[in-house]
Amino acid sequence: MSTPESERRVVPLIEEAALAARMDGLAAEIAAVMPAEFTLVALLKGAFVFAADLTRALGRAGCHPRVEFMQLSSYGSGTVSSGVVQLHGPAPEGLAGRPVLLVDDIADSGRSLSFARRQILDGGASEVRVCALLDKPSRRVVPVPVDFVGFTVEDVFVVGYGIDYAEHYRQLPFVGVVE
Repeated sequence: MSTPESERRVVPLIEEAALAARMDGLAAEIAAVMPAEFTLVALLKGAFVFAADLTRALGRAGCHPRVEFMQLSSYGSGTVSSGVVQLHGPAPEGLAGRPVLLVDDIADSGRSLSFARRQILDGGASEVRVCALLDKPSRRVVPVPVDFVGFTVEDVFVVGYGIDYAEHYRQLPFVGVVE
């Protein structure tokens, strides 16, 4: 029998203040190499909080991204990827000839990022750069370039700041580990 979500303890891994502080630094790194006008494609659902904060930070850094979304899944309600990436709904339109910043919550196995990157390139994007809030390089199965990384973390299952476990914990203002 599983433990109810309300009884699980979440230990902070990256505090709210550290996340907020990293946004402006990450935006500056991106602004240094991306043109002022580009399309930011955020992967749903996990990257929505990160993408919102990053978009505001990019504005402060002088960028004017157009924001689009893609919804992929490979986890379902488990803690380990099924290995099969599925696109839910259409891929973003109007990417032909445009530079794109692909934003995800976690660069893990590389399957989702590689799949999304291929979809965007097939849509005619002039270039695709990848930004991940968290990078778990030890979990990489499919090589994918991750151009901008918020934080590199060990192989732990994280939640919070938009990242979920079976649709729980997205509301936490920090990134934590479920015990």
